[in-house]
Amino acid sequence: MIVVQHITKSFGDHDVLKDVSMTFEQGKTNLIIGQSGSGKTILMKICIGLVDPDQGVVTFDERPFSQMKEKEQVPIRKEMGILFQGGALFDSLTVEQNIMFPLNMFTEMSDKEKLDRVNFCLKRVNLENVNKLFPSELSGGMVKRVAIARAISNNPKYLFCDEPNSGLDPKTAEMIDELISEITHEYNMITVINTHDMNSVLAIGQNINFLYHGSLWWVGNKDTILHTDNKELQDFVFSTRLTRRIIK
Repeated sequence: MIVVQHITKSFGDHDVLKDVSMTFEQGKTNLIIGQSGSGKTILMKICIGLVDPDQGVVTFDERPFSQMKEKEQVPIRKEMGILFQGGALFDSLTVEQNIMFPLNMFTEMSDKEKLDRVNFCLKRVNLENVNKLFPSELSGGMVKRVAIARAISNNPKYLFCDEPNSGLDPKTAEMIDELISEITHEYNMITVINTHDMNSVLAIGQNINFLYHGSLWWVGNKDTILHTDNKELQDFVFSTRLTRRIIK
């Protein structure tokens, strides 16, 4: 379990996060939603150690990650898989080399073991025989699937996804949602997803946390979100035309 406790973060006079507390559960897709500027990206960066909070603590299975020194954080970092917005593949590396990158950094596997793991992960995301291709030779959906393969290559306990559907057409976005959900349950991971895509929220949102102007405003799931009487959340949900069509 990942527990976010009383996180506060400011930049100058701007309060980005205000006493935010959340719990991300194992084997579930845990979503952080909110409008641009609500603080969800900064919260994820705090969770993975890219930004330090001003106050509060993030614990991974009772380990106070955000209060540890950099060296102390390494064992927990090895247990993380991260899917960056846009995929963030290395353009100069092949698909195989991209997926192998965290294995080279964090494991002592033999070359054969690494290649076997690469091929296993590619098969899991329904991509085979693309090892020697470069990112420029892939479609947007393929880039995201390779990025997911890289994120799970080290068999992580914790998977963080930042806007995984950004820039994708609706059909491909749906496929990425299903893949992330399947992997989460198959490997019993703690998956944390930043998104403002209501289609994703309604499809895979098992534990949803709504941020509003840096504060936690609502907690629920995909079955309760359409029936909330929270005005700010209603405004966010019903601002999407596609969501209106789904509700009708």
